[in-house]
Amino acid sequence: MTELAVQLVTISPEEEGQRLDNFLLKWAKGVPKSHIYRIIRSGEVRINKKRALVTSRILSGDIIRIPPIRIAIPEIVPNAHKNTLNAIKIDKNLSILHEDDHLLIVDKPSGLAVHGGSGISLGLIEALREARPELKFLELVHRLDRDTSGILMLAKKRLCLTTLHEDIREGRMDKRYLFVAHGDFDGGLGHVSLKYPLYKYLLPNGERRVKVEDFGQASLTTIKWLGSSFQGRCFVGEAQLKTGRTHQIRVHLASEGFPIAGDDKYGDFDLNKSLQRASAGLPLKRMFLHAWRLQCRHPVSNAPMHLEAGLPADLMAFLFAQLPHALPPPADAVVAQSESGLDVSPSNSTP
Repeated sequence: MTELAVQLVTISPEEEGQRLDNFLLKWAKGVPKSHIYRIIRSGEVRINKKRALVTSRILSGDIIRIPPIRIAIPEIVPNAHKNTLNAIKIDKNLSILHEDDHLLIVDKPSGLAVHGGSGISLGLIEALREARPELKFLELVHRLDRDTSGILMLAKKRLCLTTLHEDIREGRMDKRYLFVAHGDFDGGLGHVSLKYPLYKYLLPNGERRVKVEDFGQASLTTIKWLGSSFQGRCFVGEAQLKTGRTHQIRVHLASEGFPIAGDDKYGDFDLNKSLQRASAGLPLKRMFLHAWRLQCRHPVSNAPMHLEAGLPADLMAFLFAQLPHALPPPADAVVAQSESGLDVSPSNSTP
């Protein structure tokens, strides 16, 4: 531990908009939350020489006075160099759908967790922060499950993050997923809305699960049938998220008796094994769930953004073999056109 003298910290544009307590908890990592609250409430922390509240919002250019506090000296991590190399490799191999001064939108591969934890030392967000130290702020706008591939949006500015979170809450962001599920779904039904409330809980081993419960969070998924495949035992569909709960599409479909193919948590395990042994050398080795389309407005310019990420090669090959007529229009990563909108493409960088 070491004790710092009084610090005067000037707030950058990237740090603007957050609560004072949240800023200090990040700035003074390792300091107990109770101590952070105490020095704010006692008046030892000042914003522009004035007393502040725990809930005060900081602005770009504000000068924060932080009293002497004891902080932990970071330990030297034995695998730090290895983590840095892995982070650079992840960043280099990512397919970037769009990047500007405010946003980074990528096509996340299956198998890559969006953040570390539960035995995962390096997720996508940690890798990008490690590989791009020049970015003072980088946060996930939304999340994808580890085995789900597709469009993932990150914000480079805090105000962009809060704007996009509000868009999600107000239903102004349209996210679509392609999936293959077990069962015989009636395609004549058209769009079907699933409104089961979802509740998160932990297994005895600490693993997270979600189930339908009356006291759970309100959740809404819209399903569109695209066709049947694999000897009539599976169907291809598109899911539109109206809310963004953990494992929402997976649990909603499983609750209707249509678990997603390859899902190792909520799936039909016998059929999953059959799909893994599929003939013609085209087995399904992963969960068939891909975030393929996202539409929203740019948080700064307000221009419409239309992004598409084509199916990964393994899912495309499996689907062509099982149901070639149920595919959506091909997307070489992204196409977007609008006279007043952004031209969003993997090689394009729009301010």
